[in-house]
Amino acid sequence: MECLRENKNNSIISDRNMQPMSGLELLRQARTEEELREVRLKVKVQNVIAAKQAGVNNHIVKPFKAETLRAKVNAVRDDS
Repeated sequence: MECLRENKNNSIISDRNMQPMSGLELLRQARTEEELREVRLKVKVQNVIAAKQAGVNNHIVKPFKAETLRAKVNAVRDDS
């Protein structure tokens, strides 16, 4: 969260299984902060429903190819 606040990125790609917080926890916390609400978050998750309820912009399931990741990133960019 500190990195998100300091770097002011407009897109973040996150994994579901991270430490010290999961990708889903990162997403939920980011959506509660005014300055991070508009950050496009792409979370690689297997539980897509929970991620969508938390406000994810897109998802990708592992394993994936670089072309798939590129297409997903472009889709999020096009939505903004």
